Amino acid sequence: MNIPSTVRNPVTAAVERMAGGCVNVAKNHRSCDSSLLWRCIFVFVMTSPGVVTTISKLSKMCVLRLTPDNLFFVLSGKVANGGVSMWCELSQANFFDEYQMEGVSSEANEICLEVTPENLSRALKTVQNAKTVKVKLTRKHCPCLTIAAELPTLSSTSRVVTHDVPVDVIPRRLWHEFKEPSMPDFDVSIYLPPLKTMKNVVDRMKNLSNFLVMEANWSGEMNLKIETDLVAVTTHFKDLGNPQWGDDASQDGGGRRSREAEAMAQARVDIRRLQQFLIGQQVNPSKAMCNIVHQGLVHLILLHEDVSLQYFIPAVA
Repeated sequence: MNIPSTVRNPVTAAVERMAGGCVNVAKNHRSCDSSLLWRCIFVFVMTSPGVVTTISKLSKMCVLRLTPDNLFFVLSGKVANGGVSMWCELSQANFFDEYQMEGVSSEANEICLEVTPENLSRALKTVQNAKTVKVKLTRKHCPCLTIAAELPTLSSTSRVVTHDVPVDVIPRRLWHEFKEPSMPDFDVSIYLPPLKTMKNVVDRMKNLSNFLVMEANWSGEMNLKIETDLVAVTTHFKDLGNPQWGDDASQDGGGRRSREAEAMAQARVDIRRLQQFLIGQQVNPSKAMCNIVHQGLVHLILLHEDVSLQYFIPAVA
């Protein structure tokens, strides 16, 4: 697939190099699946709370997937059944100078943990001024991410604050549910307007309707619309631009070739889902894009130098 230089593969955006930080990870597996025994240590720079806070606004629970090259936060909702899904990727090379891990085997070299992002975000916020932060995967009363922060002090005595964030170990037989989502067969791809502006519009529309129609075309135009028995409101955005995906970016060989430039592709979505995405956005993306599958799906993509985040909102009838 030929896709924009900012996107590394059919779905996931490339995550650029982030300065600073290091990690040391050591892991021992004496069993797999439901009885995992492991131990890991992360030492990293405190730039991740914003990412974790964003994720905490999108989902009460998610999966943290660790591989030799990347860290992923995954919400695996069944879009076909009306659920949203999320895929957030952080390249370990952009966060850590050293990173070592060992999975169940060389063929299944990863760890999957179910975590409450709000608890993780709260713990990270309390240690933002720390000199170093270590996140250990430990077994106490239950599996935990134990966050130990060395705080700055005027004396030679160090101060360490510790938080235990409970996690659940995902058995290997369920790992297939947390793989990278496939590229939607989109009809239109467009850059989003400033997210703060978009949020203000959606906040006002939410007071009038529970559903919103997003529509866009290959001429850089996007409309946000609500229609009820009492009122019809449309907000127009122009000259947004369209990402230059390759000819085979979507399954049918590229939505642009099969549509007129002015033809609108639209999807009617639950306005609360879109508002949730906009409220939680703290990534400050360098680029924000939207792919629309006509009457099927809205695929939102945020690109930043150290993170990529995708959010899938299914259309409703």
